[in-house]
Parts: sequence; C-alpha cells; structure tokens
Amino acid sequence: MYSSANVAPPPPGFPQYHPLQNQYPPAGNQNQYPPVGYQSQPYQYDQYNMYQYQPQMPAHQNQGYPAIQNPNYPPSYSQPGYGHVIQHQPGAYQPSLQVVADGWMAIPQAIPQNCPNGLQYLSTINQLFVTQQVEVIETLVGFETNNKYSIKNDAGQKVYYAVEENDCCTRNCCDEIRPFEMKILDNYQNEVIHLSRPLACQSCCFPCCLQKMEVFSPPGCLVGTVEQNWSILKPIFTIRNAANEEVLKIEGPICEYSMCGCDVEFKILSKDKTTVIGRISKQWSGFLREVFTDADFFGITFPMDLDVQMKAVMLGACMLIDYMYFED
Repeated sequence: MYSSANVAPPPPGFPQYHPLQNQYPPAGNQNQYPPVGYQSQPYQYDQYNMYQYQPQMPAHQNQGYPAIQNPNYPPSYSQPGYGHVIQHQPGAYQPSLQVVADGWMAIPQAIPQNCPNGLQYLSTINQLFVTQQVEVIETLVGFETNNKYSIKNDAGQKVYYAVEENDCCTRNCCDEIRPFEMKILDNYQNEVIHLSRPLACQSCCFPCCLQKMEVFSPPGCLVGTVEQNWSILKPIFTIRNAANEEVLKIEGPICEYSMCGCDVEFKILSKDKTTVIGRISKQWSGFLREVFTDADFFGITFPMDLDVQMKAVMLGACMLIDYMYFED
C-alpha cells in the first residue's frame, strides 16, 4: 500500500520499519527453489509479529521424550524397581491362602497326606458348630423348604455351608424320613462333601429298613457311612469307612427331647463301646426358636488326630440325627 519513499510513521516507542528490498526467491533463477545450501530459519520476534516460531531444540537438550525411543525401555520384569505384574483382573481375583475374607477359615498350611481336597480344613480342628438357618416361610405357614446350614469352627470362623437338594412334594409328604441329597460347600463354592440319604423307615418295628447316610468326598468317592442299628430304648448308629469296616459307634439318650434348656447328647464311642471319644450335642437354642421353628444348633467334638474322612462322616451323622429327631 505504501511505497518505500512514503512509509507510515511507526507507533510511539517503536523504531522505524524498513521493508525488505531483495526479492525472494530470485526472479532469474526459478529452477533452484529453495537455493542449494539454503536452510529455512524460523521467524524472529519483532514489533509487528505477535507470534513467533521458536527454534527447534537439539535432541540432547530436549527435556521431553527423545526423538529415538530407548531400546532398553521398558525394563524386563526381572529388573529391580519394576512394578508388580497384575496376574488377575479385578473381577476374577481369588483370595490367597493366607487371606480370611468375610469370616471364613483360612486353608491350613500343613495338609495331611492322602487328604481329599476340601477336607484339609478339618485337619486342624476338633470342634464344629452347625447352625440351621431359620426360614420365614416355615415359621409362618409351616411349608417345608430345603434346609441350609452354616458350619463353623470353635473360633467362630466359617468352614462350610450346607444346602439340601430336594423336591417340594418329597419334603412336605415324607417330612423327617425324607430322602435327600446335600451339598457341603467351601468358601469358593466348591462342593467338598456330598451327603446322600435314601428313603427308609426309622421305627424299631421295621428292623430290615433302617436309616442310612452315605458320605462322599470328593463327590463320587465314598469315604464312609452312618447306619442306624435296630434298638428299642437308645438310638445307636454304626460308623463305617469306605471299606465297610466298623470304626466307631454313636449312642444317643433314651429321650431325645430338649427340656428346661438342657442339651441332648449323642456320644461318639469306640467300636467296642468302652471309650467316649467325642459328642454330637443338640444345643438349646431358646424357647421361641425351639417351639416355633425346626432350626437347631449342634456341636460336634472329636479327637484332633481323628482321620479327616471320619470327621466328615461325623458331620454327616450330625445331619442324619437332626432330620431323624429334631426336624418336626
């Protein structure tokens, strides 16, 4: 707009602006553009240019990421200082063996030889407490539902959770003599013990068809049975191992009813019935619970060094006693 002879005066405080006189690129050399050896320079700040291009910093002075990635980065997992590798996603994480979550018992470190998977919990305890859950429908209308049990050790930690599997008609028609299958689960919902009770009579008038409970651990592998013996006054049971050999005896009281807050004890005896080695006790659970529900408390005691398979059979014997004498 302005010629070189007539340039607008600069603003106050700024020096005189002189426009460039040389043409670029040269008018007579159109074939070489840009000229050989020419390197473009970034624009420098001047009073008429608010924005500028900063000169590029050499790679050795760059404080950010280098132009060439370091081939030794990231370091291998074995180098010290590298973070732990995540092995489990949050939704699929399993607690370690040392962790006790939600009141469950931790898996013992020392596991006996030939111990079925899941029975290692029983190797370090000599007491079990079995609590049947109260079902609201049973309390209100008397409709029989599948029984559920919480099994804990003497420290109050959960060891197993038992669930009966049965159909509605069998439960409500056969009542306390009903056949059933029962799953006993651990903290990870794995079935570690399976109980099977066939349909049979429990009256002394039918000695050829008495009660029996089969105990499997793991499911499908028989570890022992609980068999009712024919008797008139006291209930007597025989504990047998997987080879059908007699191992222990259980003898109950003449009266199986709990009165005045007293416990009902079934003694665990040696096979010659001379030594008491443990007990299955039906504990008093309170007047209202005893009268209006069939949810009971049981305590099982046995020697610490008893075979874990026989401890599992003792748990099956406790379930059979509950159904036979305390389910009504």
